[in-house]
Amino acid sequence: MAAKAPKVVEKVVEKAQAYHFPELTEMLEAGVHFGHSVKRRNPKMDEYVYAVKNGVQIFDLVKTHEKLAEACEYLKEVAAKGGQVLLVGSKGQAAPTIKAEAERIGVPYIATRWVGGLFTNWEMLKGRIHKLVDMRAKFAAGDYKKYTKKEQVLLKKEMDRLERMYGGVVTLTDLPAAIFIVDPTRETTALHESLLRNIPIVAICDSNCDPDGIAKVIPANDDALKSVVMLVTAVAHAIEEGVQLAKRNA
Repeated sequence: MAAKAPKVVEKVVEKAQAYHFPELTEMLEAGVHFGHSVKRRNPKMDEYVYAVKNGVQIFDLVKTHEKLAEACEYLKEVAAKGGQVLLVGSKGQAAPTIKAEAERIGVPYIATRWVGGLFTNWEMLKGRIHKLVDMRAKFAAGDYKKYTKKEQVLLKKEMDRLERMYGGVVTLTDLPAAIFIVDPTRETTALHESLLRNIPIVAICDSNCDPDGIAKVIPANDDALKSVVMLVTAVAHAIEEGVQLAKRNA
């Protein structure tokens, strides 16, 4: 066993070093710089646009790189202080990565439809989240076996319904300290509720986005899969670093 230890350590180190903050060339290859057509242009995003080619707006990747670094540092600081960050992205290009990264680092997320009132009606909805947690525990402990098969089926259906709605936010103990959104033009309810509850917003904003009210704008392609995966992964690793700092300082 002792002879295998160096290989194990080597694998751990290799895994830890596997991720690195994306470089400009990597962002270029992932298509992060492609915005929308000028027909869908929002003039409030013009400051991040470098040029227009074939009717498509092209982001200034130097600015995108800087804004991504700023956003990551901000979220890292939030997490390091013990604040929870909610990851949100329901579009097909974002949902799988949002779910995978959030579960990997243990933070709350929404990768399906936003639950209306999650922030604005938090006091009531957190009761439903607690109900899901309670039902999970009872099913795992076999507490429902005393019920009839029909009753068990109904209970399972209820738990599955709650799981679909609140499964990603069971670790959300209170309103989050910040929210990260992929495509705020799509996640309008999440954006609106965050603004109403004064929750800082970090978001990937394409060239058709209205950045008003967003604390940290990441100007980038929010449609291309490679672009979204790269940006979400960078954000998740920043939050992970913050979480680890919080644990060490606890």
